[in-house]
Amino acid sequence: MKHRIPLLLACMLAITGLVACGDKSDKKAATQVAAKVGSEEISVHQINQVLSRTNAANANPQQVQALRKDVLEKLIDQQLAVDQAVEAKLHRSPEIVAQIEAARRDVLARAYVQQLLAAQPKPTPEETRKYFAEHPALFSERRVFNLQEIIVPASAGPEVAAQVKALAAAGKPMEEIAAALRAKNIKFGGGSATRAAEQIPLELLNKIHALKDGQTTVIDGRQGFTVVRLAASQSAPVGEAAALPRIEQFLSNQRGAETVSQQMKQLRAKATISYMGDFAQAAGAATAPAAPTAITGTDGTAAPAAAAPAAPAAPAAPATPAATTGTATAPAAPVNPNDPKTRSVIEKGVAAMK
Repeated sequence: MKHRIPLLLACMLAITGLVACGDKSDKKAATQVAAKVGSEEISVHQINQVLSRTNAANANPQQVQALRKDVLEKLIDQQLAVDQAVEAKLHRSPEIVAQIEAARRDVLARAYVQQLLAAQPKPTPEETRKYFAEHPALFSERRVFNLQEIIVPASAGPEVAAQVKALAAAGKPMEEIAAALRAKNIKFGGGSATRAAEQIPLELLNKIHALKDGQTTVIDGRQGFTVVRLAASQSAPVGEAAALPRIEQFLSNQRGAETVSQQMKQLRAKATISYMGDFAQAAGAATAPAAPTAITGTDGTAAPAAAAPAAPAAPAAPATPAATTGTATAPAAPVNPNDPKTRSVIEKGVAAMK
């Protein structure tokens, strides 16, 4: 069976890429034939389909022609592999049949979702400008934050939470708060990180944005609370002209996600869904709460305010250094506008909006 692995993969790639939906009897409606491999035809449509998934938009005519030839040769190799797989009856293998069916389901489901998204109207210029005006923390008043955090689980109890909040309200340094937790043998996480405004969940951004350098706040969550201190910040505004295209894309994505979610709820309500075996018990059981972890920012990196739920992604997400974690929170260095690393963070943030 090990010797058949390359053929299995080739067969899978061929079927998912070329005939993911339907069987051999469903002939492709080719208007032109680029090549024949035995009795099987490879159409120009197939070549164009592969090219549409590549970065050939900016290629010149000579490059496009070379790419088309290269794609055709790969499709010929693919068809040869398919022929061998069928001759070896690999397409009847339970494993391959399951993979073909999975690919078919995936293609059909994606096609349905794409149909839903294509029917959604684009955000109007008024909507994008309104979003820009209503979110100054993301654009006209955008900042890059140097943040420290201490993440405390709910198991610490209300008395510890009240003590920590009192220390934070009194402006005590993070080291003193960490020491108080250690004195009570409370396990906690923490770290420091540089975050641009769009890398902070939207529901937390206004609270972070309201802080002045050196101030601390406590953010409550279902799984505990997070102490966040703004060690320093740097102004990095983004103009309306640069922001509007990103906002339009963000609103389109948000609207599409809401549409798909609502449609799935409606379909579930109409369908008869029966869970069987172990899944019947799991379906009725409440999901076990997860331990507090660093919240994910809009760029996929770990961000502060770990105990709070995540919010929708903001219109832009430039890359910045990932947060560190540990049982103690080290002081964060202030943001120095002349420091090359700081300039890199700010420049990347602005560039991402252009």
